[in-house]
Amino acid sequence: MSARFTDKVVLITGATSGMGRAAAERIAAEGAKVVLAARGEEAGEALASELRSRGADALFVRTDVTAEADVAALVQQVADRHGRLDGAFNNVGAATAIGPLTDIDSKAWDADLALNLGSVFFSLKHQIPLLRASGGGAIVNNASNLAVTGAAGMASYSAAKHGVVGLTRSAALDTAAAGVRINALVTGGVDTPLLRGNMGMPPEEAVRVAGAHHPLGRIAQPSEIAAFVAFLLSDEATFITGAALAIDGGLTAA
Repeated sequence: MSARFTDKVVLITGATSGMGRAAAERIAAEGAKVVLAARGEEAGEALASELRSRGADALFVRTDVTAEADVAALVQQVADRHGRLDGAFNNVGAATAIGPLTDIDSKAWDADLALNLGSVFFSLKHQIPLLRASGGGAIVNNASNLAVTGAAGMASYSAAKHGVVGLTRSAALDTAAAGVRINALVTGGVDTPLLRGNMGMPPEEAVRVAGAHHPLGRIAQPSEIAAFVAFLLSDEATFITGAALAIDGGLTAA
């Protein structure tokens, strides 16, 4: 595997499972010093220990990205430990308020927006100054195919993810002159514990049913998303910013 991230510092939120974990493993294997953030302390410390056993420089910081003070403290720990930040993958998100829009109460709406949109705002707000001070770098925000489409029963999640794309584009224009690139992923179905556990059916059936909606006839593996994230964070993608990039098996094209 290449060493595109030698001497680079990369921060990953939602790092303990699914796409976040795959990205952490991929980017660490390419030489990055990785800082892992998530709420699950046991899983986070275990992943950091595993990456260190493979020779990586890995630090876990327990973080609730819906709390701005936590995000600020996380970025400060990156600065204190490494003195710089070169890339970030903002990966936290989940649909929590599901059902007809008229049945969603204000607390559920606020919680969905806090998790899926507010967390990205806080992350960008605190990551960008350190990236600027480091001479530039890149951020990838994980959106969703529902950032560019809609779905019945997913109003708050879709609204939040549409917001992530708008936030990404605006932030990219704010930071382009400073050499900070910011892009969003428009992901389709991905074989993660979240997908397998949240469809109300046995895990393998969930994977099959979700895959059937994609023109390629399957959902993605987390490693496929991680490879694309690594590319976007690397110096191979230095002319890409402000984009919402589909990695969705043809889902949004259909």
